[in-house]
Amino acid sequence: MPYTRRDILKLAALVSLSPWLPACTPNDPNTPTIKPTTTSNSPVTSDSTPQVIVIGAGIAGLAAAAKLQANGYRVQIIEGRDRIGGRIWTSRTWNDMPVDLGASWIHGVTQNPLTDLADTARIERTPTDYENSLVYTMEGDELDDAAVEQLEEQLVTLLDAVAELVEDTDDMSLAAAMQQVLVEQAESIDQPRLNFSINSTIEHEYAADVEELSAQYWDNDGEVVGGDVIFLDGYDQILDQLTAGLTIHTGQPVNAINYTAESITITTDTTTFEAEHVIITVPLGVLKQGRIQFTPPLDTIKTDAITLLRSGLLNKTWLRFASAFWPKEPEIINYIDEQKGRWAEFLNIYHYTDKPILLGFNAGSYARMLESRSDAEIIADGMQVLRTIYGQEIPDPEAWQITRWGADPYAFGSYSFLVVGATDALRDDLAQPIAGRLFFAGEATERTYPFHGAYLSGLRAADEVMQA
Repeated sequence: MPYTRRDILKLAALVSLSPWLPACTPNDPNTPTIKPTTTSNSPVTSDSTPQVIVIGAGIAGLAAAAKLQANGYRVQIIEGRDRIGGRIWTSRTWNDMPVDLGASWIHGVTQNPLTDLADTARIERTPTDYENSLVYTMEGDELDDAAVEQLEEQLVTLLDAVAELVEDTDDMSLAAAMQQVLVEQAESIDQPRLNFSINSTIEHEYAADVEELSAQYWDNDGEVVGGDVIFLDGYDQILDQLTAGLTIHTGQPVNAINYTAESITITTDTTTFEAEHVIITVPLGVLKQGRIQFTPPLDTIKTDAITLLRSGLLNKTWLRFASAFWPKEPEIINYIDEQKGRWAEFLNIYHYTDKPILLGFNAGSYARMLESRSDAEIIADGMQVLRTIYGQEIPDPEAWQITRWGADPYAFGSYSFLVVGATDALRDDLAQPIAGRLFFAGEATERTYPFHGAYLSGLRAADEVMQA
């Protein structure tokens, strides 16, 4: 394919001048095991009262705590889950194959702080070549290169026209803007093919339907430079760089934060913690659910940001077969369905590892629909697509792992996006400290890509504490 996913988005921008219980549900009865770290379920004593409590042991919280501890601060982390990592979760249920149920890629390896972490730890990474892909139709036919290039050029042209349209209009959904541009071309458009391009390029990237995304601000997430790489031995290797020497209390979901007195009180299901400063790194979805009661209540600037920002959904389905019935060469296997968003993209793990595994992605409304289905129903739906491509005789998978990030009580979604009427200023509002005592970090507080943005937000929050 002539363009990568991000190439298409960049080209459009350049022409106009303007990416549960986090439910691993394998059929193996064993639960995933996580690399050990320094954790504790014991209450904090008066002799060990920290200066700073960090709520959340995802990459933002770990980055903040590691930087503060390196600068001489007494720091402890409170984590609701029984593991660290947050939306970085490497399942090791399959003994011979780590399975990343959350983050998989470093997006844009050049001048990326996660690249620096991986380099320091000498973690092996593998590039993803999005051009090395196949696209199949509902009839099971493979599109030739010319047809694929036509799809890409059509999307670039459409996004150029949308960018020009929204310069002189009020904000609207990206879908509405596209409809306005396409109204005179409706009869000549192959809608399923256009929907595929939109879903695989935009909706998978931003974990939301174009009907939800702001036409003016949907792609205001910072430019990344360089290619993308995956961690075949697990993204959790990154976490080892940050956890050394940290005290992390797992299994302690926070219910309340009272910052009325000089010492801030944090209440969990089983105990109470106190600190001079608190860094809150829980996902936007958790804040939107009101799982933490703040005393005094958060101001309207903060609550408006929480309300107006949205948490998107991108789910994964890992399918393991007895043997591979698909070709090894392509890295991506794409499918065009009548229903937008239905199993549009599979990552070919067989290409990288020689193991007969496919990783399917679903985003937005189709992902939400699948979350309400059983594992068997989800697998049957995915297999119907694969049988359309490879024939009815192909076998069912012998093992699987499925995520349901939208139903996860410690996430309520995958990562944030800008809905109609929202701007990046809301991210700044969410990040704003309160009274020099409460600080906020996490991907929703940053304008850059979710995972390295989350890491950078943790460093920023640590700096804010040190300057308070």
